[in-house]
Amino acid sequence: MRSTVGWQVQEQEHAEDPSPPLRRAPLERRDLRPDDLAVRVDYCGVCHTDVHAIDSARSGEGGRPLVPGHEFTGVVTETGPAVTRFTVGDPVAVGNIVDSCGECAMCRAGQENFCHAFPTLTYGGVDRHDRSTTLGAYSREYVVRDRFAYPLPAALDPAAAAPLLCAGITVWEPLHALDAGPGTHVAVAGLGGLGHLAVRIAVALGADTSVVSRSPDKADDARRLGATGLIVSSDPGQMAAARDRFDIVIDTISAPHDLGPYLRLVAMDGTLSHLGHLGPVTVETTDLLVGRKKLSSAGSGGRHATAAMLDFCAAHGITADVEVLPSSRVHEALDRLRHNDVRYRFVLDMSDLDWPA
Repeated sequence: MRSTVGWQVQEQEHAEDPSPPLRRAPLERRDLRPDDLAVRVDYCGVCHTDVHAIDSARSGEGGRPLVPGHEFTGVVTETGPAVTRFTVGDPVAVGNIVDSCGECAMCRAGQENFCHAFPTLTYGGVDRHDRSTTLGAYSREYVVRDRFAYPLPAALDPAAAAPLLCAGITVWEPLHALDAGPGTHVAVAGLGGLGHLAVRIAVALGADTSVVSRSPDKADDARRLGATGLIVSSDPGQMAAARDRFDIVIDTISAPHDLGPYLRLVAMDGTLSHLGHLGPVTVETTDLLVGRKKLSSAGSGGRHATAAMLDFCAAHGITADVEVLPSSRVHEALDRLRHNDVRYRFVLDMSDLDWPA
């Protein structure tokens, strides 16, 4: 086994336990298999999924060790004997899927994110070979199957590129699948970690793009990102004026909410892609019926789509707006993320894990 160090979740002894959620701890990585890479993790994004996973683990749910982190960039430090795509020193990016069965219909279609046998997640997943629990990239080293690592284009800043491997691919998938481009009208609901990348990508695809937000003060940011306008969702007049206007609505709002007002923005035969909140939803059938509207969702992406997304972002200069913090300030990042106090994504610099604890 290989030794590294990272930030591991501590279970609470009781509900009022004041101990910090994460502690710096020694970690073990597997010895390299023939098709593995060892990657020095340089930058790792902080995702809302991390917050939910940490809270669940703290409460004792799951009963398995948890090291968060599933969107990261770094440098190859060692390769297995069967690896031909990478060499030591190559910059790489890794997302939230690190393996799949490779045999089911979805994998054969290049949609490993929908693997029928369930894809192996970067953390909290089950390794397909030894059944161990995968530990994430809030750490200084990660060992990954080479098929699920991606060359990081030189044009992309490695810190600002890290969120592309989760937030970026999550919004790329529906925009690409729904043919966003010249002549289409796209609305992005919610201007956060997912939303700001959805705006940038939709604009770069050539779509006329608007932002829907409850905050009028997001207007300047919307224009800076390339949107042509802002619709204030709390203003009934603005929402009514935008009815049936958009071919695609990308809903990135992370809290539970009524889909009705956003479906009413969708044009005839258009689609609302619901990405931000993955819990149960209730939909009035008439909101779909009037205009033959469609409700869809998406999550992550397959290997070919992820590689294409990185190349597209490099060609168009697209990265996330990030606030980079040393990993020792991970608790500050998590607390502020809980209060939506970031524009638009925290990224942890893992180089401080080289220092003594």
